[in-house]
Amino acid sequence: MNKKKVIIPLLSAALLFPTAVNVFAQPHKQIEGVKSVEFVGMPVPATAEEKSTMYSNAKVKVTLKDGTKKTVELDYTSLAEPGDVINGKIVGAAVDINGNLITNKKGEPLVSPSPDANTLLSVNGKSGKLYMINHFESMPNNEIGTVPRALYLNTVQQDKKSGELKITDIEPIDFSEYGGVWTPCAGILSPWNTHLGSEEYEPNARAHEANPEKSSVTQFARNYYQDSTAIGNPYLYGYTTEVSVHPNGEAKAVKHHSMGRLSFENVTVAPDNRTVYYGDDGGYVMSFMYIADKEKDLSAGTLYAAKFEQTSAENGGAGNLKWIRLGHATDQEIKELAENLTFSDIFETTNDASYAKANGFSHIKTSAGEEYLKVKPGMEKAAAFLESRRYGAMLGATSEFNKMETLTFNKADNKVYMTMSTIANGMEENPNDPVDDIRLPKINAGGIYELSLTKRQTDREGNPIKSDYVATKMEAILVGEDIPKDAEGNKAHLDKIANPDNIVYSENMRTLFIAEDSGNHINNVGWAYNVDSKELSRIVSAPDGGEVTGIQAIDDLNGFSYLMVSSQNPGNIGYIQLPLVDKK
Repeated sequence: MNKKKVIIPLLSAALLFPTAVNVFAQPHKQIEGVKSVEFVGMPVPATAEEKSTMYSNAKVKVTLKDGTKKTVELDYTSLAEPGDVINGKIVGAAVDINGNLITNKKGEPLVSPSPDANTLLSVNGKSGKLYMINHFESMPNNEIGTVPRALYLNTVQQDKKSGELKITDIEPIDFSEYGGVWTPCAGILSPWNTHLGSEEYEPNARAHEANPEKSSVTQFARNYYQDSTAIGNPYLYGYTTEVSVHPNGEAKAVKHHSMGRLSFENVTVAPDNRTVYYGDDGGYVMSFMYIADKEKDLSAGTLYAAKFEQTSAENGGAGNLKWIRLGHATDQEIKELAENLTFSDIFETTNDASYAKANGFSHIKTSAGEEYLKVKPGMEKAAAFLESRRYGAMLGATSEFNKMETLTFNKADNKVYMTMSTIANGMEENPNDPVDDIRLPKINAGGIYELSLTKRQTDREGNPIKSDYVATKMEAILVGEDIPKDAEGNKAHLDKIANPDNIVYSENMRTLFIAEDSGNHINNVGWAYNVDSKELSRIVSAPDGGEVTGIQAIDDLNGFSYLMVSSQNPGNIGYIQLPLVDKK
């Protein structure tokens, strides 16, 4: 009997944009005076090898300032794979509160197949060390229940002549002050050179309180604390995380409780270093904006939720955004509330619609389902920051978005791009919902929206919003196309996006990079979309069954440009090295 060849997925890989050695055959010299790049897409994966491999056959046309043009191939470079051992530590392994490996009943370490965010950063400028922070979003199903996820700090070496990257050391990042990390998803490099991460799919505090012994939060706590009697606290999870890296390689992690609690996919930060927009992932979710009190400091600020006022149902739809102020808080005060309150401390509940109507309850529908809630006296701040989506819906914010994923800033045009992986469910017309703000035709393949920003805006109550970067309009700019299932099993047009997930914008290249998490394309791919020419180019493909994740566009790192790219299930981390484009 013939043995099948087993392809071991790589954890980490990257696309490398070519340097001058590729273009002009001049070893160890970079491309000089690059004016622009144009991506030339690759075909849909066709062979068995292509369908089972993370690879790129795309090209890029490089135009120099003197008008010279050259077409070169992209190169996808792998960095690591789950389970690799680097300096005695296992890449992607789950660890407990003391940093020890968490094992299954056979004594085997639990290793994530799902790397997500990549944040490559330089400490102390060009002469400093390079580090990369990785998220590991999920752990394999196993007999010990829900397991704490992992963030790892990688020490990275960069070849100063070729730009090639190499991981030389790894270390799990300590979140013991916060009870560990819950489902870290996407992340970004902040404008002040820290890693801003996320905790997706916040646990339902109401469901946990109803049966804490059977709760996944309790399973999580027992594995993390290695204590079979521990009872979990859902209010410890569901926040934006921030990791700063010291030049000596020490990582310091915090959770920003003042930014609210929800299903964070990622955040993006405006040029004022204060205004932040969120991706809230799941069904019946909400759009949020946060304005920090101080620049480059997310430890205190004001939280807003959006009311969507639809103006069009065509091509993914459009609408205006009105902002509802939820409240102001500091990390410390909300952390204290999180450690001491339960759901029933904050809300009254009922299942009787007549009683609810007569006694001032709000009828809402969020990712937690349809509910009748009333905030208990004095608990408004706790509701706003520990149950941000529920409280926002009670105040009239729109909680009908579906699979809202990542966001990224286009500073030059004063735009924010937002992915909606699937335009369906709450975004469809449904007069039976408590509120029906969004009424769009279904597009399973999803789309990407553009948020336009303006100054001198007021909230719903007429109070000034202290930011020059307030989103007032939202419209789809790129949508997928559903098709009948083809012979290969694809259910979305192969030359259009399907279920966009991670996105990142390159200011220098005027390009939006798009990563798919789709069951509608047999092979998920990464795209390059030029916002000026509107050209969409397929530039990388993940193995069948794996999603494309962890994209980070780096316009200039010590004279080199990169696109970090990972894949999940099977896992893989890597990069594409790109030509350095002049900002002019």
